[in-house]
Amino acid sequence: VQPGEIRPVKILGILCMIDEGEADWKVVTIDAEDKWAPFLNDISDVEKHLPGQLDAIREWFRTYKIPDGKPPNVFGLGERFMDKAYALEVIKECNHAWKELITGEKERKIEEVEDEGVRKLVRKLSKSNLLDLGRADDEAPSF
Repeated sequence: VQPGEIRPVKILGILCMIDEGEADWKVVTIDAEDKWAPFLNDISDVEKHLPGQLDAIREWFRTYKIPDGKPPNVFGLGERFMDKAYALEVIKECNHAWKELITGEKERKIEEVEDEGVRKLVRKLSKSNLLDLGRADDEAPSF
């Protein structure tokens, strides 16, 4: 697999890492063409067929910033990996939030927020800014 290449994957589960006080979701997947893919359909299958692999994944996420002088990462949800159904709900929620941001709905809602710094940040990430970055033509995106 080359860097930047898009591959079909199977979602197995999700891990909630906490980064600067916010949830930083780590989706656990497997390449759909991997030799293990037929055997792994949910996060419980990983521990069943590849014992210790989830612990290794969690420890990698816990320690990968330490060489940069940062403390170990911490996790939410009791450091548990959540199952595929939970992961799909988190993905749907994040996708909904992204759509609100790029369509300008978030910007319209944010006018009710008192913190001017937050309002400025949302405006900076608003529909016009994001779409201008990604569009090469005048065609509107479809959602």
